[in-house]
Amino acid sequence: MPADLSDMASDHDQAVERATEVLGSLAQPNVPIGPMTTYRVGGAADLFVKLSERDQLPLVAAALRATDLPLLVIGRGSNLLVADAGFRGIALSIAGICDDIEIDLEASRVTAGSGVLLPVLARRTASVGLTGFEWAVGVPGSVGGAVRMNAGGHGSDMSASLTSVTLADLTAERNGGIVQSMDAEQLGLRFRGSGLAPTQLILDATLQLAPGTREAAETELSEIVQWRRANQPGGQNAGSVFVNPVPGEVTCGALIDGAGLRGFRLGSATVSEKHANFIQADEDGSADDVRALMRVVRDRVEASSGWRLRSEIRLVGFEDDF
Repeated sequence: MPADLSDMASDHDQAVERATEVLGSLAQPNVPIGPMTTYRVGGAADLFVKLSERDQLPLVAAALRATDLPLLVIGRGSNLLVADAGFRGIALSIAGICDDIEIDLEASRVTAGSGVLLPVLARRTASVGLTGFEWAVGVPGSVGGAVRMNAGGHGSDMSASLTSVTLADLTAERNGGIVQSMDAEQLGLRFRGSGLAPTQLILDATLQLAPGTREAAETELSEIVQWRRANQPGGQNAGSVFVNPVPGEVTCGALIDGAGLRGFRLGSATVSEKHANFIQADEDGSADDVRALMRVVRDRVEASSGWRLRSEIRLVGFEDDF
């Protein structure tokens, strides 16, 4: 190994050791995080931290300040593809400290922890006759991840009902406190994205919904679930791989299908036969195969149609940009 690369590796190893010292018993080394995603493939993180109480957040902030290691927050892993080589940093789970749901029925307002599953929240709000969140019943993510990527579907998204969040800014000075509230307008929400930094962790989100009837809301839930079962595959995937170039007009599924790639296989990864904008991973497959297939699909679609597709999936631990 060249001396400069050896020095970089040594510096990184020392940073991991220092973070381990700061985190103490919270630090778990070389934990596979690929299986924590819905792709269920990919490698390990240098350190994995699973918090059991909010008072532990300052300890994570201290480890980051002491080392400058990158941070990856893992919720339900429904929008992540972790490289087979893994993640060289600290992977953090806060789902266990952010799983509450509070409903103010009189105000039609809901506050949900970042670890709450979207389908759970959709069914809970529908059960009390609140409307406006039915779209989320088919999205297999969590509230925190949904805010970060402004998740959506069926004509709506998080920004349509999100009013505010509580977040932990792990780069904030301790004497000012790392937990703060922010209005939705301050988050930089955009189509399938936001202005949130990796070290800004959503702890909970407040939604303004509308009064309705339980019967109507649950009917809509049922229709959405049936549509998704009929039109989208199950198995090991992360939902739509690419962002539609022109939503409602130019779709990735049609472009990929038009390039003749429906059912195309590369190693342990396959373009779904059921929906061409889904890539399936084989059981015990390779994340690098999924990434390689994404590149093939992007390049062939561009060659055949002129459209250059943009990934909707967050790629973690890969050496080069997609």
